[in-house]
Amino acid sequence: MDIATTPTNPEGNPDLADAAPNPHDPPVIRREDYKPYPWLVPNVRLAFDLGIEKTAVKSTLEIARNPDAEPTSELRLDGDGLTADSVTVDGVEREWTMDGPDLLVTLPGESHTVEIVTTLDPSANTQLMGLYASNGMLCTQCEAEGFRRITFFPDRPDVLSTYSVRMEGSKAQFPILLCNGNREAEGDLQGGAHFAEWHDPWPKPSYLFALVAGDLVANSSTFTTMNGREVELNVWVREEDLPRTDHAMESLKKSMKWDEEVFGREYDLDLFNIVAVSDFNMGAMENKGLNVFNTKYVLADPDTATDGDFDAVEGVIAHEYFHNWSGNRITCRDWFQLSLKEGFTVLRDQLFSQDMQGEAVKRIEDVRILRAAQFPEDAGPLAHPIRPDSYREISNFYTATVYNKGAEVIRMMRSMAGEERFRKGTDLYFDRHDGEAATCEDFVRSIEEGAELDLTRFRRWYRQAGTPTVSVSHRVEGETLKLTLEQAVPATPGQPEKQPMPIPLRVAVHSRRKEAAGSEQLVILEDTKQTFDLPLTGPDPVVSINRGFSAPVIIDRALARQDLVFLAAHDDDPFARYEALQELAVRHLVDAASGELSEPDQVAGQEAIVGALRAILTDQALDDSMRGELMMLPSETYLFEAMAKGTRKADPGAIHEQREALKAALGGSLASELHALYDRTENVAFDDPAGRGARKVKTQVLVLAAASDPTKAAELAAHQYDRADNMTDRQGALMVLCGLEAPEREERLKAFYERYTGNALVIDKWFTMQALSLHPDILAQVGQLAKHPDFTIKNPNRVRSLYMAFAGNPQGFHSSDGAGYRMIADLILELDPINPQTAARFVPALGRWRRIEPGRAALMKAELERISKTDGLSRDTFEQVSRSLDG
Repeated sequence: MDIATTPTNPEGNPDLADAAPNPHDPPVIRREDYKPYPWLVPNVRLAFDLGIEKTAVKSTLEIARNPDAEPTSELRLDGDGLTADSVTVDGVEREWTMDGPDLLVTLPGESHTVEIVTTLDPSANTQLMGLYASNGMLCTQCEAEGFRRITFFPDRPDVLSTYSVRMEGSKAQFPILLCNGNREAEGDLQGGAHFAEWHDPWPKPSYLFALVAGDLVANSSTFTTMNGREVELNVWVREEDLPRTDHAMESLKKSMKWDEEVFGREYDLDLFNIVAVSDFNMGAMENKGLNVFNTKYVLADPDTATDGDFDAVEGVIAHEYFHNWSGNRITCRDWFQLSLKEGFTVLRDQLFSQDMQGEAVKRIEDVRILRAAQFPEDAGPLAHPIRPDSYREISNFYTATVYNKGAEVIRMMRSMAGEERFRKGTDLYFDRHDGEAATCEDFVRSIEEGAELDLTRFRRWYRQAGTPTVSVSHRVEGETLKLTLEQAVPATPGQPEKQPMPIPLRVAVHSRRKEAAGSEQLVILEDTKQTFDLPLTGPDPVVSINRGFSAPVIIDRALARQDLVFLAAHDDDPFARYEALQELAVRHLVDAASGELSEPDQVAGQEAIVGALRAILTDQALDDSMRGELMMLPSETYLFEAMAKGTRKADPGAIHEQREALKAALGGSLASELHALYDRTENVAFDDPAGRGARKVKTQVLVLAAASDPTKAAELAAHQYDRADNMTDRQGALMVLCGLEAPEREERLKAFYERYTGNALVIDKWFTMQALSLHPDILAQVGQLAKHPDFTIKNPNRVRSLYMAFAGNPQGFHSSDGAGYRMIADLILELDPINPQTAARFVPALGRWRRIEPGRAALMKAELERISKTDGLSRDTFEQVSRSLDG
């Protein structure tokens, strides 16, 4: 399942359900308490009589005692908001009881057939978990615990069953009936109804069940697998959306071919369906053979989608398809093992996207997301290992730590093993555990044995939270550079003491005098402190470390300013070059925001960054896509984390002020180079191979110009908007205009809205650009947008487009009077009864109060306390708020 992310700063950098009402103090679920379910459920038959306001569900479960579990005569079936109309065992009505939301039946024998009938109202399901209505359609979302909202069932991932499903409904209202697996029969019934029967031959847990019924049309094609089987492919959407599905179909075919070539995985059904749904809590869901997607990750054409949107569609399509093996054929034993499927699949989709888009730029994008979303998580009250030990609500662990850090941990294994041996390890994993509910330990052991690695100490990455800091120093002895590395893993809630973890670091030693690049080596820091001998390339050595971001750590090095400038201009590793420029800016901005720079140091720091960026702007050998990445300053979120170290607290106001000052200095000092760059790239055609990079650098020129010469920037942005023939240029221009007080702003915002009225995904962009803007009246504007006729709190995409964007806007959210905090707290309280999963995702923004200066910290904490005192909070929100206050 893909978690939704939202861009959270004006440069466009990405920063980063339903549960019933619960008791005041929800129970804690612990990994150490795991026990196998006492009953096997090898076969499930489901019959649906479908309706928007009334759907009847008859489930028939074949039950047998589990010889590997403690024996019991009690059958406990999970439920959530359900009432059983009837319960029969072996064809005879049997007494049953309710224990809270769960149904209990006594079964005396070794095996039985249990039949349960329930009745649902999908139209009333605002939580969007289980079976719910979306604009006249019926669809499901069952991960993590949504199936229990459809029928009583052992709703846990280690209960694997084969499913046979019959769906009946009005042919006029639901002309298309879709489910998991292969379609085995369909036909008409009396009274204008029709039916479809589906069978999935592969055992799966209930969270992978899916059903869709609605008025849909398909973009259809076929794919021939490596063993010659022809698979029918369909991307199902509403008719008006069909022209925007070609990219999704091509992305699916590329994913299928890539997975065969790189991981040896072949698709295993005759049919693969994708359905786009407009009301969805997440990005997408990998249900077996029937992937349900948020429309955001399916629909794309040049007029309505940016280059980043095209990439996101391709990446999420790949992610969900790759789950067919890393998640479906091998699933999780329990939800504590979530990173088993998500971390591994994120790595797979990242490697795929690197091959499709280019490795260097993609790696920088992935690291930016990690630092913006996961590093703050690791440093705050919600810190947890990639394999958590406990939870109250599993929906709260669909986090950047489980997904993104989980991917980085597996990437480290790949770096240590090498690609060939890593492939042997994954082959062993797939062969050994196919058809099982596995654990993270099963995966690590497979890599260990297949790649012939000793991962005993490496397992600490799975059980320890926190981002390690690696301190770097060196000395020269003869022809050798002695590189000393020392690691420290910070204390996190519940884990005050940490053990050192193996950290693989790609390093090279360059010569500043010769401008020569040294050969790269992989060193593995396994102890708290180690020294490594590296060969010198020449005099004045400069160490390039964590090249390619080989480990998810913070590098602490006292590198001279001129060495950082050298690396930014000359390092042969693209990520290291990017990192040097980022470090130059971070060091300068944090010191300036902390009041630790004298005026001469302030000037010298700006001049160094200007010089480094000038070299990048004028480097003729540099690809514009990479140039655009190098032109982006560190986000305010990242600077917040860099400033909040030790006893020092972050000051968002000072960070914002200094960052804007640096942008203005860069825009002013490099005006001629920036305008020359804009002139060179302005007329590159959309379909030119160089067009993607051209569009990226044009937007970055506008960003810097807006800080240094707002009047000129408004003219240039309006000019770009008016002549744009694609969404990337149009959105880039409007994004900059949104932060300016200029007549061009209102004119283009109105034009954009009128052009795309009725297109929900593009109107989401319209809300987001304004909520992210640097406009001085941002709070008032967000308040007005919340009253706009197109805003609704019931659609997660629309809520995220406005409020999640605003929560990631440091200028507005961190308003010194606390108005931004109150706005988000009010939203949480309003949204929690409607959609608790979405509501809970807003809490972490307030939960960083311990790392902020005292005035704002008190205001943030007060809002959390106000939320905590509200009666009837969902499990989702209760857990997030209580951990944010107590952690």
